Amino acid sequence: MTSDLRRQLILGAAKRCFARHGYAGTTTKSVAAAAAISEALLFKHFPSKAALYAEILAEECEADRELEFLLGQAPSTATLVKLIVGMVRHFLQIADGPNEEEEQRLRLMVTSHLDDGEFARLLYVKIAELIGDKFIASLQQAMAAGDAVWTADAPLDLFWFAHHTVLMAALTRFPATRCLSYGDGANLDRQLCQFILRGIGLTDAAIANHLDRELSQRPVEPVTTESA
Repeated sequence: MTSDLRRQLILGAAKRCFARHGYAGTTTKSVAAAAAISEALLFKHFPSKAALYAEILAEECEADRELEFLLGQAPSTATLVKLIVGMVRHFLQIADGPNEEEEQRLRLMVTSHLDDGEFARLLYVKIAELIGDKFIASLQQAMAAGDAVWTADAPLDLFWFAHHTVLMAALTRFPATRCLSYGDGANLDRQLCQFILRGIGLTDAAIANHLDRELSQRPVEPVTTESA
């Protein structure tokens, strides 16, 4: 069996284990058993449970239709606004929606910062590899078009500022009694997008030209067995 095929076998077994037992209830030993391999062989492909889970989440992100559509767009001011709006919607939907699996993943990301940070570090690398280049190229195009001003020596830092802003806003909505009341969801979408877009350097004119249009767009529908 080739290394790539073995890797996919391990990931398939891990997905089943995580789906059945959750992150805390899954061990590398149980994943190895499900894949019918030794734990030592598993560690040759994935050094830890956190690395295994981060790889699964990265694969799921790559298969997401809305993200795939976004990453297929040419770098531009409009693409930059789409990226920020998509990020804001993603986190707020997790906080407000009924998807317990997504909520647990977000909780795991947060608690990782308070623990050894391994899972968070791995996932940040995956996110940067997936989205970072598109964000930077779109910001550069926005500056070239006069729609943005330079506000950081490391443009990817602006992406993380945006990411952490909306992450913390989403966390205030997790408890049954919310930590803060920002108003209704539609206003929070807009306020967060405006705050982030100004923070990464977009001009008010560019925001006015693109944000309302993007907020009015419906997200790309996920593929279902009925529609496939």
